[in-house]
Amino acid sequence: MALLAEHLLKPLPADKQIETGPFLEAVSHLPPFFDCLGSPVFTPIKADISGNITKIKAVYDTNPAKFRTLQNILEVEKEMYGAEWPKVGATLALMWLKRGLRFIQVFLQSICDGERDENHPNLIRVNATKAYEMALKKYHGWIVQKIFQLPLPAHPGGHENEGLTGPVQCSCGVQSASRLGQKPVWFQRGRAGHRAALYAAPYKSDFLKALSKGQNVTEEECLEKIRLFLVNYTATIDVIYEMYTQMNAELNYKV
Repeated sequence: MALLAEHLLKPLPADKQIETGPFLEAVSHLPPFFDCLGSPVFTPIKADISGNITKIKAVYDTNPAKFRTLQNILEVEKEMYGAEWPKVGATLALMWLKRGLRFIQVFLQSICDGERDENHPNLIRVNATKAYEMALKKYHGWIVQKIFQLPLPAHPGGHENEGLTGPVQCSCGVQSASRLGQKPVWFQRGRAGHRAALYAAPYKSDFLKALSKGQNVTEEECLEKIRLFLVNYTATIDVIYEMYTQMNAELNYKV
């Protein structure tokens, strides 16, 4: 949980205006979260979040006073770009960034709520699938949706804790277990077109250990810290979504 606890978002002020600088600083530390999931299927989300943070920061840095809040960005760019808005600039980047951040929020909340597959209780497939379906799926075409389908692992003997082999280093700073017979094949061409053969979603225990950067903490301690992280994080993401709705800046095209 150290990965999240080190960079908590600030509580919202009474006027619910989100300061751009502190917001970007806090979320810039979130991309390594996806390394803790231990699967290349999440790499596109990580890259998208990083890229959109960079785009927003580039605009903010041109005039920090002018773009002091996220709402300032939308208001200034609306006037600046006219009919092209909101399909351009930091407005578009923030639109996609909030979706990636929503994925993290739904995923973590689902784990904290104890949602799981009763047949495979130590897998986080249910949580990752819910997060994808709620935050991103509607904006993806069928080819991209295929990438994010998360199959259950097939371990020898059918036991979910079997099939573990040598450790691999994840960029969160801890070792996570690799699984037998799983290779990252992103697309295989066949009669049905593009099909994805992906790593299975990792174990919950591996994920929580990675999130804690290898610290010796109990599952409940880790979950309690996640709940603390989610308080300001969820409120902030909700306000950004409300802002896009109120300013009619939301776009529903697919990629």
